[in-house]
Amino acid sequence: PSIINLAYAQGGIFWDGRAASLEEQAIGPIANPIEMSNTHENAVARLNTIPEYREQFEHIFGSPEVTIENVWKAIAAFERTIIDGNSPWDRFIKGETSALSEEATRGWELFQTKARCIFCHAGFNLTTNQFRNIGVGFDGPEPDLGRYEYTGAEGDQGRFKTPTLRALRYTGPYMHDGSEATLEDVIEYYNRGGNPNPYLDELIMPLGLTEQEKAALLALLYAFEGEDWMVTAPIQLPEEP
Repeated sequence: PSIINLAYAQGGIFWDGRAASLEEQAIGPIANPIEMSNTHENAVARLNTIPEYREQFEHIFGSPEVTIENVWKAIAAFERTIIDGNSPWDRFIKGETSALSEEATRGWELFQTKARCIFCHAGFNLTTNQFRNIGVGFDGPEPDLGRYEYTGAEGDQGRFKTPTLRALRYTGPYMHDGSEATLEDVIEYYNRGGNPNPYLDELIMPLGLTEQEKAALLALLYAFEGEDWMVTAPIQLPEEP
């Protein structure tokens, strides 16, 4: 999932919501075998060999010793600064009617009505933070069961957390499994009503959108992109010990 506006996340983090906080989320990838495939002990040992990090940890935490607890605090604090705002849509909502193009304005009308997006992508961060089964992956033999793997609750089969729609042009491929390559593909997926399954959310149904309506929705999705959130890589990374 995107880390944009993660500061406003509620109800658990990761697609299945298994992390209760940003701090808990921040250290998950380090030891995950399909991500960094490291150990917390090894990560901390490597960080402790870099004088610049030890200086920064002493300045912030009062000790030059790098600990995994302070690592996750530092990463989570940084993640809370990745804020997307002041998008054309934000300005439109605040009364600047010219902030959206005519096509995107039509998209906003559809978003709230025929396209039914507003039921899951509501509020300033364009998400209800709820978990939904929208059928992604259920056209395959072994679909990912999402939140069910964490809770064991029958009704959670195939449910995944609803993401923000901020800065979507940078967060593809889309859906929890990356199965939709483009935003046009995503719109078409919802338009046909997703993939049927016994746990499909009642909000998911064929929409009957025209080509013009799909184009209007796409224009709106691009208008959700705001300012000042993009992070640039440092000029030089610390050398490997």
